[in-house]
Parts: sequence; C-alpha cells; structure tokens
Amino acid sequence: MTVNRQHLSTYCTTIAQVADLVCITYHKTQIVAFDRLNISLDTGGWDGVTTRRKMNQASNQFGLGYSVYRVKGETWVRTPCGNVLRLERDITFARRAA
Repeated sequence: MTVNRQHLSTYCTTIAQVADLVCITYHKTQIVAFDRLNISLDTGGWDGVTTRRKMNQASNQFGLGYSVYRVKGETWVRTPCGNVLRLERDITFARRAA
C-alpha cells in the first residue's frame, strides 16, 4: 500500500465547509481554517510532528501556499506572501498578497 504524504488522510481528520469557510479538524482541534482571504492555523497546544504534517498536507491539497516547519524547537510558518512567522499556538495570515 502506498501512502500519499501530499494529501490529508482520514485518520482522526475531518474536512467541513460552511459557506466560504473550509475547516480541517484533527482529533478535536480545528488545525486549519481558510476562506478566500485568510488562513488560520491552530495547534491546539499539540505542536507535534503529525499536526504540522497535516497542516502541510492541507496546504498542498488545497493549494494554499504556506508551509509549517520546526527549527531548534520553534515552529515557523512561511506564508503564501513569503513572510516567515513564528507559530506559538495559533496564527492568522492573508491567503494572498494585497
């Protein structure tokens, strides 16, 4: 069996859409939410490798253009606009450059 690391697995993960807002929930935490203007990421206090991987898989699957990574114990986000921001627990940023 081949595992596709570019797309979200269904394990403990749900994807829901309400109007223009798409929400991805892992366990009980809404880890990614986005609409046409903004993207919100939230670790829910669980800043683990699986949470970061699912955030990146959501970015790949939905063409959101951000990446989440960890350096020396700190988690960072490269936004679609090219900014690098520290992700302490939750963050919201523009989906596209203004």
